[in-house]
Amino acid sequence: MKNNKIMDTNQIKLFSSKKTDNWQTPPELYKWIDSFYNFDFDPCPLNSKFNGLIVDWKKRNFVNPPYSNITAFLKKAHKELCNDNAEICVFLTFANTDTNWFHNWVLNYGEIIFIKGRIKFLNENGKKNSNAMRPSILIILKKTLNMVTNNWNEEKKEV
Repeated sequence: MKNNKIMDTNQIKLFSSKKTDNWQTPPELYKWIDSFYNFDFDPCPLNSKFNGLIVDWKKRNFVNPPYSNITAFLKKAHKELCNDNAEICVFLTFANTDTNWFHNWVLNYGEIIFIKGRIKFLNENGKKNSNAMRPSILIILKKTLNMVTNNWNEEKKEV
């Protein structure tokens, strides 16, 4: 009889463990993406000396956010785009299409590109790790009427 368990106990422990949020995009992947978008800013580089949620972003942004705080970076991107500080924000994230952040800040606001295979991110020392636990996507955000309306509604909630 076939075992129908989706994940065993060790896999669950590994999947839910979070040792660090400091993972660098492999340089060859970054260069390939940059060849299409010509980035001029990264609000969350590895071992950053600044808080990308506080500083102003530039026109063409590459964002590989700390995965523990994706929502805050997506909200910041929406604001930067709606305020005309940014023209484009390209995110590299896990393909968590069942999450609130995906449905509230990505779906219907940007282009989504699924990356085949699993990325080998670099650790804090620049060494490649084993494959990521989940697949990844690129999210390309540009200013849209839907985004402006959503941003305006979010600002009204804070008042």
